Amino acid sequence: MRVTASRPVASTPALPQLSPAQKRRAEALTSLFENGTTQLQYAYTERLGDGRGITAGRAGFTTGTDDALAVIRRYTKQVPGNPLASFVPALEAISRLPDDSAGRASTKGLDGFEAAWAKAAKDPVFRAAQDAEVDATYFLPSQRHADQLGLRTPLARAQLADAIIQHGDGTDPDGLPALIARATKAAKGTPASGVDEKVWLGCFLAERRKDLSHAHDPATRKEWAGSVDRVGVFEDLVKAGAWNLSGPLKVSHGDFAATIP
Repeated sequence: MRVTASRPVASTPALPQLSPAQKRRAEALTSLFENGTTQLQYAYTERLGDGRGITAGRAGFTTGTDDALAVIRRYTKQVPGNPLASFVPALEAISRLPDDSAGRASTKGLDGFEAAWAKAAKDPVFRAAQDAEVDATYFLPSQRHADQLGLRTPLARAQLADAIIQHGDGTDPDGLPALIARATKAAKGTPASGVDEKVWLGCFLAERRKDLSHAHDPATRKEWAGSVDRVGVFEDLVKAGAWNLSGPLKVSHGDFAATIP
């Protein structure tokens, strides 16, 4: 019997990932949208009345969506006696509620939470816990979506990284997967299937704009309607040809104005 050597299997070229500088600029954009400054706001807290309890930290973690709890758990593993550890039972009670429960907006048992968060934010270990949670829950999942879609440009990949922080990665109609599905339908495919990336991103931005203008979740509808300029900034960057997210990025749209080196 004749044995033939097996042929090497051609591998799919790896998609480009954001460089550290490109990721820094993407994070600065999100910080501008979330906190009005390109400097990451680890100590930020606010009660927005958007059905998510207290919003806190560099990425707008909330007490109603479990990510604030995840940050505190990370921190407590390293610093057990931290100022936020006592809030874990109250946050766990909220976490046990269904995702669509009105109780997710509750701040019962969270008196003093804002002061404790601000105090903890002085600790570099807590700031690192926030960074780690952003990567694990938002940035890396957004880049997996980008890989599946076949996105190659840093600007498009940064858009998903921003969208997942605001919309989440859940199965609800306001979530990032739903936005991706609607954009893909409008574009009749994805870059992975041969659709021009600029066309797909245009459809995605249009779908995100529509969702922010009138969110499916009535609890977030008013708050999100005021953030449509978040999409406008990315539309401006597309027009400026900032596909590589090279610095300096100049932003001037609505309430958002900054130069990101």
